[in-house]
Amino acid sequence: MFTTDDYDKFRELRVTHLAARFEDLIADEANDGFTPEQLFLTATADALELRREHRISGLIKKAGFPLPAASVAEIDYREGRGITKVRMQRYAAHDWGTETLNVIVTSPSGGGKTYLVCALGIAACQNGHTVAYTRMDDLARALVIARGDSIKHQAMLNEYSAVSLLLIDDFMTVGIDPDAAADLFTILANREHRAATVIASQSGPDYWVDVLPDKVAADSIVNRLVNHAKKITLGDVDMRRELSEQARQAKDYWE
Repeated sequence: MFTTDDYDKFRELRVTHLAARFEDLIADEANDGFTPEQLFLTATADALELRREHRISGLIKKAGFPLPAASVAEIDYREGRGITKVRMQRYAAHDWGTETLNVIVTSPSGGGKTYLVCALGIAACQNGHTVAYTRMDDLARALVIARGDSIKHQAMLNEYSAVSLLLIDDFMTVGIDPDAAADLFTILANREHRAATVIASQSGPDYWVDVLPDKVAADSIVNRLVNHAKKITLGDVDMRRELSEQARQAKDYWE
């Protein structure tokens, strides 16, 4: 029905998916009972949904999740983990752009922190928010390296400052130097009252103050993170060990 020239025009108007879907619907004999107007509206809805899916996929890819398939629905909610499905669904549906709360997730090593914050971040992407995931050691290393190029360094600070939801995993699991601490302060100061931050850590605020190199900056960093923050304390279930044992029980497991 549509020619190559037609599709050139559609591309210029950025409605290629709409035209292709409309053509498919018109060609399907099962739709003979519908008017062209009804099929056009159906094609419009389908094209918008496809565009939304592409945008979500792009947001998830750009965020850099180590577990891009993590889902709030698949979190283990057994008794003793300190979380409930209703509570996590509220976080998943939260409008991070409207209420810029911080969230502190703590548990021992293997407690499932990374999966949980990835699941929350992916839910945020699905709701149209921009998200960035990073481990604290990776963030510190990248910022220190970028200091050799002032433009690149400032661009990195701006990126982490502006994203709607920043997820920092393994917070203060290893120490950082004064330069990295200064950059962390800049990012958090820029985000204060403007954007939400989720921290996942094996330790708590008192420990962070002790291990950060500059005590004045440490107080400011921790104060910005903790004040008015929501807290999720996972239980002592070692999810890493349990998943490893489950893998060993699988029929196709080999060593």
